[in-house]
Amino acid sequence: MEISLKGRSAIITGASKGLGLAMATQFAASGADVAILARNPDGLEEAKAAISATAKGRVAGFACDVSQADDVQRGYESAMAAFGKIDIMVNNAGISRAMPFDQITDELWQADLDLKLFAAIRFCRLVMPQMKERRWGRVINVLNIGAKAPKAGGAPTAVTRAAGMALTKVLSAEGAPHNVLVNAMLVGQIVSDQWVRRHKALVAAGSNESFEDYAAKLGASIPLKRLGKAEEFAAMACFLCSEQAGFVTGTAINVDGGSSPVV
Repeated sequence: MEISLKGRSAIITGASKGLGLAMATQFAASGADVAILARNPDGLEEAKAAISATAKGRVAGFACDVSQADDVQRGYESAMAAFGKIDIMVNNAGISRAMPFDQITDELWQADLDLKLFAAIRFCRLVMPQMKERRWGRVINVLNIGAKAPKAGGAPTAVTRAAGMALTKVLSAEGAPHNVLVNAMLVGQIVSDQWVRRHKALVAAGSNESFEDYAAKLGASIPLKRLGKAEEFAAMACFLCSEQAGFVTGTAINVDGGSSPVV
């Protein structure tokens, strides 16, 4: 089955590295025009060059802190100026924050909500009216498996991501009559920039373990016995945004190698 996104235009947040970069690369290679958003202008330029190497569509990069309402508005307007319409919205930006509940300050709660939940709310509020008008749209909210199966010490991320799953279901029901499909993808342990940074921190603290050994150790507890690949995650996202997934909406799909105790 060949997946084509030709003629579609997308915004992907947190797209200068990791899962966002993998999705942007796959979407552009499948024919979509892709606007990548991230905070670091230098990282955006590097990502844009990498994506453009295999792109069949146009690639644009815009510096944007999605935790800020004004930046969300500017990022949306920049993408609209570049492409004229937005067919696909991927709310991917976010980092994992997990700690004991009594250590989470109001400031940490608010920062997590702004970065993950309110960013998705604001972007969806901007893109969904035009999707409804054209009777075609795709929204993917990237969450994690803690949204379905939160653990002790998993806040604030698990709580914020659970709210994102509820948002997904609400928007899917509102978008369905207009052929606007809204789904969530729940990340398990996938090789990404976050894991690379954690390994570098261990090395800086004196560890001599290679990243390959580090990744193998992390993957040992996963039923598939390995970490996932960003490209595997991107392939599922590309499918969900295609015509072939035209009857899939309101779902929260685990992409975790079988790790979640909840289906």
